[in-house]
Amino acid sequence: MSIGKETTSIDFEALVQKVLKKDVRAQRQLYDHLSGKMLALCCRYIGSREAAKDVMHDAFIVLFEKLGYYSGTGSFEGWARKIFVNTALTHLRKSDVLRFSEPVEYLKAQPLSFTELDKISVEHLLQCVASMPSGFRTVFNLFAIEGYPHHEIAEILHISESTSRSQYLRARAWLQQRIKEFE
Repeated sequence: MSIGKETTSIDFEALVQKVLKKDVRAQRQLYDHLSGKMLALCCRYIGSREAAKDVMHDAFIVLFEKLGYYSGTGSFEGWARKIFVNTALTHLRKSDVLRFSEPVEYLKAQPLSFTELDKISVEHLLQCVASMPSGFRTVFNLFAIEGYPHHEIAEILHISESTSRSQYLRARAWLQQRIKEFE
């Protein structure tokens, strides 16, 4: 029986069991398999690659500590992803960047045409997201990328649901403006 729906040839069930027995090679294999994806996730939330590396390493510590709680149902990477998102959010809370106090002028969201979207690379789009003010970036990632509904984002970030919606709309307008400026 394979854990999750991963498409790689890794047998996560056996790997998890080895890691639980403190097998250093298995820990390294798990780290190597997840680190690229999880660093990208941390960068999306944190913005700075160097700070994101620190958050990723903290999240791996949490993952190894909580590995015994993984039930074996569902995707292992999905389970791990939640740990990395929560670790990034904890870092942002400790840094007090979720107060949404950035002095950003109100921007009215204008729909982008397909032509405008075709002109921007995925790398540039990710750079734009990474350069968003922290509050915008956090809500944008949780809603648009992770798929959390606004009421859950409000609970996670200890804000009102209307603040979550407002921050998302402002983040979207901010991002659309940056994409238009790219032309």
